[in-house]
Amino acid sequence: MTYLLDANVFIQAKNLHYGLDFCPAFWEWLIDNNVSGRVFSIDKVADEIAAGADELTDWMRNSGNGLFLKTDTAIAAQSGRVSAWATGQQYEPAAINTFLQVADFYLVAHALAGGHVVVTHEVPANSTKRIKIPNACIGLDLRFMTPYEMLRGRRRSLFWGRNHEANLRSRL
Repeated sequence: MTYLLDANVFIQAKNLHYGLDFCPAFWEWLIDNNVSGRVFSIDKVADEIAAGADELTDWMRNSGNGLFLKTDTAIAAQSGRVSAWATGQQYEPAAINTFLQVADFYLVAHALAGGHVVVTHEVPANSTKRIKIPNACIGLDLRFMTPYEMLRGRRRSLFWGRNHEANLRSRL
């Protein structure tokens, strides 16, 4: 099983749960599982992260090589399927137009093309004003889950990380 991460997984991890300095094991886990071919994201998510111009952007540029898949012609074939699904629903035109222009649209297309499980903090919603990733996944018969479900499924405990002792010694 391979996982495809939404931008909010990275952003909320940095801001709320697993700060880069507080829980390095989470970030190491992402890199390790990317190297082993189990965890990815996409170039459009990388663009969203880069727009933040903060320590997460630095982490992505320094450590995220290979993590962010490129959008190519294989994805374009699935983009039509995602677009057809979105326009065939009861969403407001503004919601459809927005969805077709943001990373969420490409994330779902990548997941279809690669058979990935989408990982996001979003939850399904009954709203015509915004297309949520889980609603698109349900409509397109794609599996999705939260980051916590992904970590539990991989049986990962996030302890201090490989470099914790060295980091502690350098601060003393």
